[in-house]
Amino acid sequence: MDISVKKYTGEDTGRKVTLSAEVFNIEPNDHAIYLDVKQYLANQRQGTHKSKERAEISGSTRKIKKQKGTGTARAGSIKSPVFKGGGRVFGPKPRNYSFKLNKKLKELARKSALTYKAQDGGIAIVEDFNFEAPKTKEYIKLLEALALDSKKTLLVLGENSKNVVLSGRNLKNTKIVLADSLNTYDVLNADNLILSESSIEKIDNLLNKKS
Repeated sequence: MDISVKKYTGEDTGRKVTLSAEVFNIEPNDHAIYLDVKQYLANQRQGTHKSKERAEISGSTRKIKKQKGTGTARAGSIKSPVFKGGGRVFGPKPRNYSFKLNKKLKELARKSALTYKAQDGGIAIVEDFNFEAPKTKEYIKLLEALALDSKKTLLVLGENSKNVVLSGRNLKNTKIVLADSLNTYDVLNADNLILSESSIEKIDNLLNKKS
């Protein structure tokens, strides 16, 4: 698949880049995508939720009424879950939600996500660029030049560019990542991918390793 390379000002450079068929044109595997996204979201969870059980509730330990003769059920503690303010039964406890996935499965998921984006025409390629200073205005101009200012975008850089990252980090529907940090969730969560030229080779090397 050939895609035209544009300058960050929106002008056509007259060059084209061929996207690797082994990464951007495979048979997508939806289940691999599901597992990888599930793992990503699970890893974002803090797992610090906690509710108090009856042994942890503050309150008197006296028997609140006599055992027999009341005509109602026996009750031995105000901290029982059946009373207002009592402990919770089987409440949430702190836990780790993360789980492991095979590396090859994660690679397959990323290839599948990139393939879907390529098939939908959701990939734009810009030549490597940098800003002289961090300016959100400059990043907005980039999006406008590519006609993506109304879209949710993911910019993938080959090398870290502090000024570019600082320029785009405050924009609501924009995310900027390095090629080696690219993940399935971010690819699918964006309407359009903006790939810098240098990032393409890095993505290819990461996902198209020879076993």
